[in-house]
Amino acid sequence: MAMSDPLGDMLTRIRNGQHASKSVITCPASKLKASVLDVLVQEGFIRGYKVAEQDNKKELQIELKYDQGEPVINDLKRVSKPGRRVYRSVGEMPRFMNGLGVTIVSTPRGVLADHAAREQNVGGEVLCQIF
Repeated sequence: MAMSDPLGDMLTRIRNGQHASKSVITCPASKLKASVLDVLVQEGFIRGYKVAEQDNKKELQIELKYDQGEPVINDLKRVSKPGRRVYRSVGEMPRFMNGLGVTIVSTPRGVLADHAAREQNVGGEVLCQIF
């Protein structure tokens, strides 16, 4: 059966993996997922990821990050969903948790964190929010 929200599935796997104290989780690969993971690595929410091929299918192996046994990610929300896309301009870009959290935005210049999108003066689709 086809998956209707692949990005939401990846975020749920990350959330569930951290609740279960896993060190590495896997999910099917895509360019959008890899771009979101690049932002998560830059912002320090995950250790890293790598693309592995298994049975002629590419898979992302995501290394989760913990601080003294506690997950680094406290809150992870999917904002724009397949049934309801959410777009914001630069002036309307939400600040998550008063700027302590990060909003990940898909812009014409690629997938960026909210502060990078403000610096480049671009808006776009609000993919998710993480704290």
